[in-house]
Amino acid sequence: MHKNRVRTSSRYQPEPPPAPRACDVPSCDCAGEYRAPKARDRLNDYFWFCLDHVREYNKAWDFYAGMSEGEIERHLRYDTSWQRPTWPMGNWRVRENALRDEALRGYRFGDAGQRARAEEEAARRPPRTEEDAALETLDLQAPVDFVRIKARYRELVKLHHPDANGGDKQAEERLKLINQAYNALKAAYGP
Repeated sequence: MHKNRVRTSSRYQPEPPPAPRACDVPSCDCAGEYRAPKARDRLNDYFWFCLDHVREYNKAWDFYAGMSEGEIERHLRYDTSWQRPTWPMGNWRVRENALRDEALRGYRFGDAGQRARAEEEAARRPPRTEEDAALETLDLQAPVDFVRIKARYRELVKLHHPDANGGDKQAEERLKLINQAYNALKAAYGP
């Protein structure tokens, strides 16, 4: 039985190592071992310098040279998300609706009669979203935070609990609606 042996050829010549890259400064004879970007818009295109020249280059390098303050601010903000588009996270729709409601409430009408008609129309209109209906069930108005929602929920549970009302079916049904509203608001505003 023969053992597997590594066969080597006496003709094998290893490839010579590549010649070192020269420093990109014309008067320098050292090896260019350190890279530095050529320009702000060409960050993957490099100069190759020796250690002394790359230090000089880095001291003089200013990425934002030639940009106005507004351009710098815009670039920094775009850079915080790695140059990718972003979207709001969480309950931004609820917050947007709350801000819109707050802005509309602060809007002044020309005369008191017009304002009263607008308020009556708003009262007749059905709630726009599930969150609005839930807020109405808990007798709250937007904008509201989760701490206030939780406190109001506790008040209503104590008030409408069947045990506190002698087993009343209407109180039980009202408590079911309160629980549903609280769960909807917890999903929208909760921690």
